[in-house]
Amino acid sequence: MIDWDDPLDPLRMIAVPTMPELSGWGSLDPSGESDYTKVPGVEHKYEQTAIMLVSGTCASFCRYCFRKRLFMEDYTEDPFELNTALDYIASRPEISNVLLTGGDPLMLGTSKLDHILTELRKIDHVRIIRIGSKIPAVNPQRILDDSEVSEVIAKHITNDKSIYVMTQFNHPREITPQAKEAVKMLQKAGAVLTNQTPILRKVNANPYTLAELMNELSYIGVAPYYVFQCRPTVGNRHFSVPVEECFRIVEEAKKMCSGLAKRFNYVMSHRTGKIEVVALDEEKVYMRYHQAAKDSDLGRTLILSRDPNALWLDEYQDLEL
Repeated sequence: MIDWDDPLDPLRMIAVPTMPELSGWGSLDPSGESDYTKVPGVEHKYEQTAIMLVSGTCASFCRYCFRKRLFMEDYTEDPFELNTALDYIASRPEISNVLLTGGDPLMLGTSKLDHILTELRKIDHVRIIRIGSKIPAVNPQRILDDSEVSEVIAKHITNDKSIYVMTQFNHPREITPQAKEAVKMLQKAGAVLTNQTPILRKVNANPYTLAELMNELSYIGVAPYYVFQCRPTVGNRHFSVPVEECFRIVEEAKKMCSGLAKRFNYVMSHRTGKIEVVALDEEKVYMRYHQAAKDSDLGRTLILSRDPNALWLDEYQDLEL
């Protein structure tokens, strides 16, 4: 899919290492995931949702990855252990949603994925299982060539318990005929598909590309869900676009989208919660906690003095958390 004659091809930017990644800017845990790790491989930041890091591999190592620490040689976090994870989730009845991520859960063998889903379905209060995956964009053959993937997903869907596949299409050129076919297979299995993407410089950081991406997703029945501020992860500085510029890109893109295509929220996945950027005026930027680690922050509004260079919430000088 990459145009190798174009050194700035957006798909090349997503997948192929470049020298700017060697910048020391950023953190290896920009959203403070370590603070919310309850047992190895399980994060519980928001009351209703647990995250299980079930896989340590991906079909493509996205250069903007915010969990690149998982793939580094000196990675020292304790490995995921399924039974321990299940015990924790079973002990917390407030958890209605479990997100399988990693790495990419669809890199697991189909039988192993089936086993994880089977065990989670034994926990009555888990009503939604989400599978976060870039496989439909970068390797749809994983779904097309193994019909058991769709069969396994269908097996674990009931009238009141859903499976969502959270895709990650970053650029409209990733929505290939094969990707569309894989999406349809998952939809026919009963999965609900939504998409999330960061805004990435030289990839989708302009209104026309972002609007095309969202419209194309809506045409194939994939609901745009989140558009993220690129996290300040080590090696990501060249992808990052200032918050206020991103807000303008999002608002201009929405003008070119149908109502179905502009349902997404533009958020920062901050260590304290998902913070939506909702408005700008001449002097202030307005944000609101869309999700929060502390109940007292839910719905809280932040009114901050404008800073056109700020790449992350913490860079606003009058911030009080």
